[in-house]
Amino acid sequence: MVLALSLLASGTLHAAVFPLPMEGESLVGRERMVTARHEDTLVDIARANDLGFDEIVNANPAVDTWLPRAGTPVVLPHLYLLPDAPRQGIVINVAEMRLYYYPKPAKGESAVVESYPISIGRSDWNTPLVTTKVTRKVVDPVWYPPASLKRERLQQGDPPLPDVVHPGPDNPLGQHALYLGTPSYLIHGTNKEYGIGMQVTHGCMRLYPEDIRHLYETVPVGTPVRIVNQPYKVGWSEGVLYVEVHPWLEGTPDSQKQDTRQLIRLVEKNLVEYMDYPVDWQAVEQARIEATGLPVAVGPTVTPINLSP
Repeated sequence: MVLALSLLASGTLHAAVFPLPMEGESLVGRERMVTARHEDTLVDIARANDLGFDEIVNANPAVDTWLPRAGTPVVLPHLYLLPDAPRQGIVINVAEMRLYYYPKPAKGESAVVESYPISIGRSDWNTPLVTTKVTRKVVDPVWYPPASLKRERLQQGDPPLPDVVHPGPDNPLGQHALYLGTPSYLIHGTNKEYGIGMQVTHGCMRLYPEDIRHLYETVPVGTPVRIVNQPYKVGWSEGVLYVEVHPWLEGTPDSQKQDTRQLIRLVEKNLVEYMDYPVDWQAVEQARIEATGLPVAVGPTVTPINLSP
């Protein structure tokens, strides 16, 4: 698996770009490690490596978020199973708080997939699970706070919101926005970078400034957008079965969390071409319990059975 990361002049990494695997293969990227410096927090390391808050915390359960200590190895979880969705346009998996973009390759170029950390809606302002499209793109968008948000601010005793927030440092939409066919929901930047990779918005999808700028420049109007919720992902890579488990989002019903058969059914669904594949079910259950968001191999390398006549 090959991982390419573009480097800004500031030294901040962005735009994880992976060669798109062939149909039937799902694993992209590679896991990396860095060593924490004495002044680092996991938030600092996430920001410098285009990762979200929750995903770097989940991938490093034994590391103190705010005081990782100098010399501590930190996993950079740049290894992903692609979501179970058509590999075209934009696919957003709210469970892992990641956006995947499948740009159309130019003639003579190989297909790639780009991946970005995002923030999503709080449990009381869920990001909708819909299929829609990019309807327009705007630089320096104007924000019109909805009446519901104004009421919430007043109820909390916070200063009232204005009717209009013009472009500038106080605009929570940042400098670039992609408007969707689903009214009131945007893919946009932010003026509060520390919240990327968390369940903190009022339903919109928020990105780091350099990431949304890149998407603004490259995503055409009309691009399809699919928003899914897949805390469990299962897929193959070079004859090995992998499982990737993310923590349940805040607000998920307990009955859904307790349905442990969901992951088993998903694994079984992926065994069609490997009917006798020796799944390590203990590894599957361990992945479910730990929910680090890291792909875990749950069996040996095998050669697929050719089912064609």
